[in-house]
Amino acid sequence: MKHPSEKSVEVSKSMMDRLNRIEGQIRGIKKMIENETYCDDIIHQIEAARSGLKSIEMLLLESHIRNCVVEQIQSNELSVVDEVLTTFRKMVK
Repeated sequence: MKHPSEKSVEVSKSMMDRLNRIEGQIRGIKKMIENETYCDDIIHQIEAARSGLKSIEMLLLESHIRNCVVEQIQSNELSVVDEVLTTFRKMVK
């Protein structure tokens, strides 16, 4: 069984911290809507949450490529390239 590296633990903690912030932002957005806050302010909060998710997505993608994808390529599991390309296509839609 593979043990997580210090770097992967650090990345995981960073993602969890960011997700906790985003979770708070989402709760805040719900309250803003309930309180009929000015629409433009709500839109700014939605964009902040979306930006936070995007940064987590990039951290996860970098980690995936540096670890999982590299290992699979080294094991001659080249189908992983198609998997990553499909993921990229979904991300840029």
